[in-house]
Amino acid sequence: MSKINVSNLTFCYEGSFDNIFENVSFTIDTDWKLGFIGRNGKGKTTFLNLLLGKYEYQGSIQASTAFDYFPYGLSNEQMKECMGEILEDVKPDCELWRVIMELEKMKMDAEVLYRPFETLSHGERTRVMLAILFSRENYFLLIDEPTNHLDQASREIVKVYLQQKKGFLLVSHDRDLLDACVDHVLVLNRVSIEVQKGNFSSWWENKERMDNFHIAENEKHRKEIGKLKQAAERTRNWADKNESTKIGFDPVKEHDRSIATRAYIGAKTKKMQSRVKQTENRIQKEIEEKEGLLQDIENTVDLKIMPLKHHKEVLIRAEKFGLAYGEHEVLKDFDFELRQGERVVLQGRNGCGKSSFIKAILRRLVGNDLSGEMTSQLKEYGSLQMASGLIISYINQDTSALQGNLTDFCKERDLDESLLKAILRQLDFERVQFVKNMEEFSEGQKKKVLIAASLLKQAHLYIWDEPLNYIDVFSRMQIEDLILRYQPTMLLVEHDIRFQEKIASRIVAM
Repeated sequence: MSKINVSNLTFCYEGSFDNIFENVSFTIDTDWKLGFIGRNGKGKTTFLNLLLGKYEYQGSIQASTAFDYFPYGLSNEQMKECMGEILEDVKPDCELWRVIMELEKMKMDAEVLYRPFETLSHGERTRVMLAILFSRENYFLLIDEPTNHLDQASREIVKVYLQQKKGFLLVSHDRDLLDACVDHVLVLNRVSIEVQKGNFSSWWENKERMDNFHIAENEKHRKEIGKLKQAAERTRNWADKNESTKIGFDPVKEHDRSIATRAYIGAKTKKMQSRVKQTENRIQKEIEEKEGLLQDIENTVDLKIMPLKHHKEVLIRAEKFGLAYGEHEVLKDFDFELRQGERVVLQGRNGCGKSSFIKAILRRLVGNDLSGEMTSQLKEYGSLQMASGLIISYINQDTSALQGNLTDFCKERDLDESLLKAILRQLDFERVQFVKNMEEFSEGQKKKVLIAASLLKQAHLYIWDEPLNYIDVFSRMQIEDLILRYQPTMLLVEHDIRFQEKIASRIVAM
């Protein structure tokens, strides 16, 4: 057991306007199962890179342990090789027999190490990398979003595996995974960083309780400020009224007043004005003491969506429907019906045909899958019927097509740029991001661009293919509230079990 001490850490990227971290200090233990929580773009991956020594920074990070990172990078040449044959090149201090033991814990056969890495599924790649990382000794592991693109079965295997481990920092937006696998949380708040014992749910409960306390305190504080302002205003009015009587008087009405009275009135006025100044100083001091109370509260803004009503009750119907890429059949004898107002989640392992079914729907409507990928190789049989005049809004799971700036993106898709940016601000986008090219965005920020574009489009049906990959917890909750409030007709592929439980009106197992 050892400590990692972060002291007065300050860091910003070259050419950036703002610091990512400023005078940050905290201590964590290398025996902890630590969950790392924060908004997209707040610096989670940056902090991991600082631990790995990739950037120069001010302050100090002291640790008596070495760090290793998931996912580690492989060259194009290494992707074509079998991991069992290049293991020594990838991780020189890694022993093959230890890797095989770790794979067994994740219900994988050692033969996976002797298949070209590029041929493995996302779930297989994730489990092989985790097995290699945990087979090495004396490392504190930095695990960056291991469940992205994994189906529910693979997520469950990774979750059970990580439950047995310790000595890692886990970046994840999957609430189910965080609750199951961590015993401490490291949280990037809006203006502070905190370390707390417990999992995501216990931290969130404490946060809500503390936020409500701060909101109540702030309301009481505003009332106190209001009373102080009224007192200051009354005193100022009295002082002004007295000041006006200093010169000139009616000898009949004020027969007892002499010229010497002017000095007395002046002194009295000065005393009142001093009292006004003291009250104003007190108000300012009160504001300064209390102004930090609400800065760490996540004031999530309600999002809006504008679904259209279709004249048909059934929007999509498939009967004995099948799909194949060449000789490879991905879907067979599939019966499906989507009615207006339903929110259907397609569930199943990777490769079972979820995304292919969505592509078949998109091809019927617009001729491609809206990402520019033609689907001519996708062969169909059976019946797939769409309601006439059906308008859809689509989110692709792939963000690689996002290039250039937001202005060009809006022109290309005929979107109102100001409205798109307003939605992105509601999803906690910083304004400074708007001047960057989208290639510089984090994966979570790219996904938010796609979500914002989808929300802007009025549609009968919203088809979202893994929309929440890389999206932070707070934005996931915003999107859940949005869907439950407006109840659009939706067809989704999403493996976040908490999200499914909250918004799905029906789950279809494929």
